[in-house]
Amino acid sequence: MSLAPDTNLRPFDGFFRMTDTLTVSGEQLKGEAVARAERAAATFARARDAIGKVIFGQRDVIDQSLITLLAGGHGLLIGVPGLAKTRLVETLGIVLGLDWKRIQFTPDLMPADIVGSEVLEEGDTHRRAFRFIKGPVFTQLLMADEINRASPRTQSALLQSMQERYVTVAGQRYDLPRPFHVLATQNPLEQEGTYPLPEAQLDRFLLQIDVGYPDKDAEKRMMIATTFGEDAAPEKICDSVALMEAQAIVRNLPVGEKVVEAILKLVRAARPDESGAADLRGFISWGPGPRASQALMLAVRAKALLEGRLAPSTDDVVALAHPILRHRMALNFSARAEGTTLNQVIDRLCTSIL
Repeated sequence: MSLAPDTNLRPFDGFFRMTDTLTVSGEQLKGEAVARAERAAATFARARDAIGKVIFGQRDVIDQSLITLLAGGHGLLIGVPGLAKTRLVETLGIVLGLDWKRIQFTPDLMPADIVGSEVLEEGDTHRRAFRFIKGPVFTQLLMADEINRASPRTQSALLQSMQERYVTVAGQRYDLPRPFHVLATQNPLEQEGTYPLPEAQLDRFLLQIDVGYPDKDAEKRMMIATTFGEDAAPEKICDSVALMEAQAIVRNLPVGEKVVEAILKLVRAARPDESGAADLRGFISWGPGPRASQALMLAVRAKALLEGRLAPSTDDVVALAHPILRHRMALNFSARAEGTTLNQVIDRLCTSIL
């Protein structure tokens, strides 16, 4: 999707802020904007706690999933089977009060199974006409389960909807519901029967969320909670209107000039042809485009709001560098032959901006 803001960035007092009704002059309105931000932060803090009662030992994964939604983006969850990726998306839909649907991606899944198709019908007057039957993509939260088990042709069926928020069938445009988010799960590429996602589609995901194994204490809690009686049911905390209001607030949080420069420095240093990456130029095959800067600009503000702060810091940039960059860059053969990993390269890039 295009992450370009709807309004222009205006600098003032060493900060950058979106100019709209939340930032008009006047102390009273400024106070109202702060109060709205604080209420949104409290709401999503409760949502995070409600999700944590169902999903054990995955606090970072929960936070990054909420950051993705607060920033108005899509998320790619990667991990081996059995780590509650599907359960997490289901719980997010319930807790946030979103209409959600699931598509199980398989090798024989076709694009029409996602977007929908036209059928020829005959009316009472015996006149024939085409009628469009909407596919499961027409929802607020779409879970694309095991997205890399479908063919590249089917994977690409989500490109337009993720980018433009509408689909085109037989030359006719059909708008998707608001909000619209895709949370896709993916098995590691080393597993049998998987297809790698194309770079153009990977770039549409705001964050790549790596789902690891829970620690021992969390796994013990999970084992006990899920094998005695019934599992805990998720609790609805808010609705889609509250989510869209929070997304508007995220776009209006002030961003310090130091944070803006840190974002630009980090993303540009991750490109092989930039002078700032001279020591890493021999490792990087291709790097992130401008969409990475836009994604990071939104994600750090969403992270600040989720943690009850009204402005992001450079620590937020570093904390989100891995989920923002790791699916938007690749190492060359020389780096892989030396045993260099992408995480090591991103860590060195983060060190350079501090």
